[in-house]
Amino acid sequence: MKKQFAVIGLGRFGGSICRELNELGMEVLAIDIHEEKVNEYASVATHAAVADTTDENTLRSLGIRNFDHVIVAIGDNIQASILTTLMLGEVGVPHITVKAQNDYHEKVLNKIGAHKVVHPERDMGIRIAHNIVSKNVLDYLELSDEYSIVELIAGRRVDGHSLIDLDIRAQYGCNIMAVKREEEIDVSPKADESLQSGDILIVIGADRDITRMEQELFNDDSD
Repeated sequence: MKKQFAVIGLGRFGGSICRELNELGMEVLAIDIHEEKVNEYASVATHAAVADTTDENTLRSLGIRNFDHVIVAIGDNIQASILTTLMLGEVGVPHITVKAQNDYHEKVLNKIGAHKVVHPERDMGIRIAHNIVSKNVLDYLELSDEYSIVELIAGRRVDGHSLIDLDIRAQYGCNIMAVKREEEIDVSPKADESLQSGDILIVIGADRDITRMEQELFNDDSD
């Protein structure tokens, strides 16, 4: 059975979620207070509605409690975001994800019932910063304040060496989750398999350990 999603706020962030959920074959209700936004996504979403989601009666009339997951992607109106999240919690929505504008906004959202809070602009800024500082970092996902998952591209320093040779877990405290070579992905790489220059390694570990490993093993420029 298809999961039912509702996306509240159809700016760039909410609109992209709406489009992607539709591409994934999910049922999506697109909601915005502005009619022109709703009209823009009427052909993308399963259903679309012009509504003020800070009003509990309006939410109930939309049958919002029947949705599996509601994403609150309201842009600059922090008050509307907070009130909408509060109303969603009160009507019993099982999973609520909310876009936060800042850390204070996040603290309030967590206190009033948001199940997950995201910072798309901040998180993208972090990923881009890591990407431009090192040409070896292809992507970066922050798991917490201290731990991350990083995609690193192998260079000549590790070319021909196996995971046993490099002894990454013992030397750096990091784990290699997968190795991607061209179109093939090995999610449980053998310890004795030789790495090749150009391989993409998906690494999980503490930020300080990943940084040290990247500088010592993957940064060919420092040779």
